[in-house]
Amino acid sequence: MKTRHAVAATDAANAIDGVTLWRRIADELEHAIRSGGYPIGERLPSEAEIAVRFGVNRHTVRRALAELAARGLVRAQRGSGTYVEPARLAYPIHARTRFSEIVGGAGRAPEGRLIAHAVEPAGPRIAGRLGLTPESSVIRLNILRGADGVPISVATSWVSAQRMPEADRIYRRFRSMTKTLAHFGVRDYRRQKTWIGVAFADAVDAQRLHLSPGRPLLVVDSIDVMLAGAPILTTTGRFAADRVDLVVES
Repeated sequence: MKTRHAVAATDAANAIDGVTLWRRIADELEHAIRSGGYPIGERLPSEAEIAVRFGVNRHTVRRALAELAARGLVRAQRGSGTYVEPARLAYPIHARTRFSEIVGGAGRAPEGRLIAHAVEPAGPRIAGRLGLTPESSVIRLNILRGADGVPISVATSWVSAQRMPEADRIYRRFRSMTKTLAHFGVRDYRRQKTWIGVAFADAVDAQRLHLSPGRPLLVVDSIDVMLAGAPILTTTGRFAADRVDLVVES
């Protein structure tokens, strides 16, 4: 019969072996991903399949997959599986910040989809940003943006309803905010202010971004103005923190 100290020593040894095992599994899967064994966007084998392959229990597999997610290599999509993530997107913040240009410049396909819209009173906060009265009507555009089929951010943008009537219809046509503004005669514009913060994904944003609720988000609030200085657009963007690196350029 083992003594209490012997049992404690055995438990400690098993804990060490457990850490070594899940880390080794994570390292082997990382090697397979980086060598092209699992292309970007492909679903990894199921937890059960990985458990059989390595001769471990599913708890160990979950810990290995969590480590891969922490390394930014995979994302878990509830009810579907674990998918290989593309490399983090370097997202510069400067006087000319354009989502499509940034994503396209990184060699990836930009995507924008209008998921909701409404005409509503500006209210004090949005009115202050757009130089309107609180009673003025604005069009709110909720846009899901992605790269190569992977969701990157959920953006909520507001424009003056008087200045840009039916902006929702125009955005749905072009799927680009830059082209939408150009439709209303704004051929060029610049970033005036940017605020960067953090938040945690609620159930709605988590579903849209294919994240688990509570995962960290990078929140980017901005005001864009015409070249003469008149405000034209204000946006709150919520980015999946493990898919982008915000780069502030002066």
